[in-house]
Amino acid sequence: MQTLLREIKEELTVDLEPTSITYAGTFEAPAHGHAPDVLVRMTCYQARYVGHLQAAAEIEEVVWLTYRNRPEVSAVDQLIFDWLKEQGLLAD
Repeated sequence: MQTLLREIKEELTVDLEPTSITYAGTFEAPAHGHAPDVLVRMTCYQARYVGHLQAAAEIEEVVWLTYRNRPEVSAVDQLIFDWLKEQGLLAD
């Protein structure tokens, strides 16, 4: 938990509310630009935060996406977009 809190603060400049952190899911798909047998696995959480999101450290930019952006993202992100849409958490 402390690692998650620290990384989000370092890379997005916001503080997560620790009591709001919940596991969203683990998603796996072929890694973009690699051999077909190379997979990427993303373990995702959701939480409320305090502060203003902005790119820092290793993050180049912060953008808001909708389900219409699905074709533009990686295979694993497409799975996440589908899950978010099913949960009513991603706008059309």
